[in-house]
Amino acid sequence: MKSSKTVARGLPVQLVVSSEASLSLTMRLRYDPSDPYVVRAAFTILDSDEAVEWIIGRDLLADGLTGPVGEGDIRVWPVGDGELCDVYILLSPPAGTALLQAPAREVSAFLRETEELVPRGAETGHVDLDASLAQLLGDG
Repeated sequence: MKSSKTVARGLPVQLVVSSEASLSLTMRLRYDPSDPYVVRAAFTILDSDEAVEWIIGRDLLADGLTGPVGEGDIRVWPVGDGELCDVYILLSPPAGTALLQAPAREVSAFLRETEELVPRGAETGHVDLDASLAQLLGDG
């Protein structure tokens, strides 16, 4: 069953500059069941409208809550214990790297909402193959 509902959540994150310094950002997570394998993460500096968007695999984000995952441009791993646990997200574009620290509890709550729409493992039933093929062929 396909859903037209999306899940969106804004949460505070820290851009870790050094062991002593960080910059507060907002991370806006968005999940659309029509693209069920990914989460779009837009990062903005507080009081700014300019966002940098990354596409992160939903499974990568979920698995990163329990252990280190990823290779290449995106890596995710948990830090801390229990209720105070955070998750680190390392983004490595060609121009440099960004280490983000996010509250694991809020990331987990967002992921639970996505799984209510599309359970993990059921993504293929939510992919519009005709639309995807048309887009790949340049018709969409």
